[in-house]
Amino acid sequence: MNRILTRRAALLGVSAATAAAAGSRAFAGPAPVTLLNVSYDPTRELYKAYNPVFAENWRRRTGQTVTIEQSHGGSAKQALSVLNGLQADVVTLGISGDIDELAQKGHLLAETWQSRLPNHATPYHSTIVFLVRAGNPKKIRTWADLLQPGLQIITPNPKTSSGGRWNYIAAWISALKAPGGSEASARAYLDKLYKSVPVLDSGARGSTTTFTQRGVGDVLLAWENEAFLAQDELGPGKVEIVTPPLSVLAEPPVAWLDTVTARKQTTAVAKAYLEGLYSERGQEIIGQNHYRPLTIKAQARYGARYPKIPLVNVRDYGGWARLQPQHFADGALFDQLYKPPK
Repeated sequence: MNRILTRRAALLGVSAATAAAAGSRAFAGPAPVTLLNVSYDPTRELYKAYNPVFAENWRRRTGQTVTIEQSHGGSAKQALSVLNGLQADVVTLGISGDIDELAQKGHLLAETWQSRLPNHATPYHSTIVFLVRAGNPKKIRTWADLLQPGLQIITPNPKTSSGGRWNYIAAWISALKAPGGSEASARAYLDKLYKSVPVLDSGARGSTTTFTQRGVGDVLLAWENEAFLAQDELGPGKVEIVTPPLSVLAEPPVAWLDTVTARKQTTAVAKAYLEGLYSERGQEIIGQNHYRPLTIKAQARYGARYPKIPLVNVRDYGGWARLQPQHFADGALFDQLYKPPK
């Protein structure tokens, strides 16, 4: 009898412990998750500010703890890393063409991905500006001024960097729109411009370092937000931002990768992470980090810092589906005109 009672007590103890553990798990809420955001070069500061805000909001809404990990580099290189197996839950890259590659070649998301979020899945805008030395000693104001003899231009490699491609396309469009502009004159302009480039870094942040820290070059072709950040970090009297009279509407898009998030069971949190960029709090953080926000409230607060100039949309030139193979594929126009300095 005592043995039977002892056995029953032991079983009851196990059951109670099991119930307590289950209750503890239920009280603790959903299991923690980790998201990997694979991004392009100049977004480090933006997501460093946004990630903890989103994580706290998500925890309050769902009880789930989310950790966001970051990967940064040239946009095309980042897309290639994802195609080669880097397990990105979300990609926040520099041009839509890089995400199209993930859909078309990697089948990681639907080719209609830009319809899943507002504004063609682009939560903010930017453009391309010139960063020059204090006092603008070379008197650089326009795209034509970049061809003055002896000028050194710093810009990243358009084969690996979205910033490099936006720089290139902005220069190309400016030449097309110049008086008497044509495909031939635009090609001649690019040929002269890239003869003045002493080094091609793989990403936009590398080019910024070359210009600001190494002191190489007379002018940096840069994302507008990157130029503002460099100015902030260096302090007054070091560099100046010159906004040319015409530039390009840079639209860095975002997407979650269906195949990865389905396998990791992170689709809901990945989608919410990107949707949060469109919220007023997300737009506030975007404005604070020198990107051009979308909402009226954020534009009213941060828009005054951005000169109002014509910003040309690449869709008017066939979009990246046309521009990528025309200019940046192996053997295309960039490869034909650029010769590395000896």
